[in-house]
Amino acid sequence: MPRNRSIVLLSVGHACVDVYQGAVASLVPFFVAERAYSYAAASGIVLAASLLSSVAQPVFGALTDRRAIPWLLPVSTALGGLGVALSGLSGSYPLTLLFVAMSGIGVAAYHPESARVARLVGKGSHRSMGWFSFGGNVGFAAAPLMVTAVVATGGLRFSPLLVVPAVVGSVLCLPVLRAPEKSTSNGPGAAATAGTDDKASFVKLSLAVVCRSIAFVGLSTFISFYARQRTGGGAAAGTAALFVLYLGGAAGTVLGSRLANRWDRVAVVRTSYLITVGAVAGIVFVPGPSIYLFTVLTSVGLYVPFSLQVTLAQDYLPSRFGTASGITLGLTVSIGGLISPVIGSIADATSLQTALTPLILMPALSWLLYRTLPEPAMPKHLATPPGRRPVAGEGAERGPGKGAITAPGPGDPFG
Repeated sequence: MPRNRSIVLLSVGHACVDVYQGAVASLVPFFVAERAYSYAAASGIVLAASLLSSVAQPVFGALTDRRAIPWLLPVSTALGGLGVALSGLSGSYPLTLLFVAMSGIGVAAYHPESARVARLVGKGSHRSMGWFSFGGNVGFAAAPLMVTAVVATGGLRFSPLLVVPAVVGSVLCLPVLRAPEKSTSNGPGAAATAGTDDKASFVKLSLAVVCRSIAFVGLSTFISFYARQRTGGGAAAGTAALFVLYLGGAAGTVLGSRLANRWDRVAVVRTSYLITVGAVAGIVFVPGPSIYLFTVLTSVGLYVPFSLQVTLAQDYLPSRFGTASGITLGLTVSIGGLISPVIGSIADATSLQTALTPLILMPALSWLLYRTLPEPAMPKHLATPPGRRPVAGEGAERGPGKGAITAPGPGDPFG
């Protein structure tokens, strides 16, 4: 199958999966309205979607390092949609948590294998990984619109209709499963020729992603409520803020992949986090409709690093693509969901503004961690094909020896 077609199908399939990550946060206001949940109880739903996912994604990642399991793509897509579809049918809080957790496991199973396949099919191209990640961001952005259109019309009892994207995504995965084995698997001896793992840098990267996750998940859980407070609007004002938060992420992902073709990924990510500090402060403290502007800036700032962090993780652990993807997309990202109940409890005891204020520190911590990270070389088995001019961070040998990892040089335009 041509590379571009495979990436397009993977991108659309990614959208059909990540719509369910966004759907959980989008359903929270409706659970509060119909079932009178407190902030803490509502954020517990986000926790349920994140808790098992945080543990499961690294496990699935380790499995994909041992052998290719592409059949996980359609199966996990279906499971993710089924859990969300069933979550609105029972008034029981434990059952709601169970169904949302089931969706989280489906999402967890999808990401490590799909990220591995996307990187290999794309031959290490930042642009290919950017478009793959873009699909997930579009899914996130579509979630509040989809949930509002369905649930606002007929209430939570209409939630089974939310399974439709999962059906579409599962079908779209099937052609990718027939892609040539040499393009979608590590192949014999790939790990031996991939390069040397830089575990210390991978740990620092993972900590930076944790901080990003806390900021993003905290905002996505409560931005609907906060926008309504700051603008004096109704449910539409809250839905618009969540939509803007997710849509800006799609733009940020594409922008990040383009910037990485001109400058080092580490420099791009570091600068993005620094800008995001001011944007999050604007959401928390600047009143009125300007919250939407700062939400866009925050979303772009948090998503410029998104696909770049996946490829950086894979290049820091070149012999363990699946594990790197599972931890970067799973364990670290899901920690944001684990923190959400704490934010909700603080909001119940004080105010949403007080609870959201610590989120300003998160991108600042990510920026500090990135100041210590080197720019890695791409693994040899993903090197730029002969005859093609390499660009920064893509297939070029970046150090004095093959596979060497060096810090950004003095010509780094981002400082």
